[in-house]
Amino acid sequence: MYPTRPRSALRTAVVWEVVRTALERRATELDQPVLDVLDTGGGTGNFAVPVARLGHRVTVVDPSPDALFALERRAAEAGVTDLVRAVQGDTQTLPELIAPASVDAVLCHGVLEVVDDPTEAFGHLTATLHKGGLVSLLAANRNGAVLARALAGHFDEARTVLDAPDGRWGTGDPMPRRFTADELHRLAADAGLLVESVHGVRVFADLVPGVLVDTEPGAMEALLKLEEAAAQQPAFHAVATQLHLLATLG
Repeated sequence: MYPTRPRSALRTAVVWEVVRTALERRATELDQPVLDVLDTGGGTGNFAVPVARLGHRVTVVDPSPDALFALERRAAEAGVTDLVRAVQGDTQTLPELIAPASVDAVLCHGVLEVVDDPTEAFGHLTATLHKGGLVSLLAANRNGAVLARALAGHFDEARTVLDAPDGRWGTGDPMPRRFTADELHRLAADAGLLVESVHGVRVFADLVPGVLVDTEPGAMEALLKLEEAAAQQPAFHAVATQLHLLATLG
């Protein structure tokens, strides 16, 4: 079951299946049906609430009080209030909020793009993990942005993304930072993590005209299946909008 509505599932289904399966495997390894999960930057609970519905305890650390309020409302509607804890903070304050080596899994989705120091932030995240703990890392892909800007006819911006250290196409770019797969692998290695799998996320979803998906019978389901299949193929990782890494603390 995907954690969001069908249209949104085009953006979340690949990551959700990887996360769900990994949590299930980790619970079996530990012979521990209830895991402690940290969702940093988890906002309104797009992943936190579905994870809680699996029976796990989830702590969401997010700087936005409005997002945390929405999270609590969503958790109440899903009947998992007792399993979801909302904490205001960010990766910088994480050492003050979460005890070291106290969680079984960390979700870090769309966070490293916006922090001041990705290496420091990732270090704070992994410090909360038990040995053998899981990290689900989702980040914007620099090469995917090159393709998207080029297909939109913005060739100079595409070239800028390709060469810029932060992977941005200019001052008007709403994304503060993008990463290559190699950069994400280095961040993981520096934090003592072993990367288990890499998936491309939104390989086609952001490129296919929305009117086609919304009006053509069966198109959305077919596109979703295509996304899931392509996500596992390394050849498509370079053009995905986002990259998803699943890693464990060695």
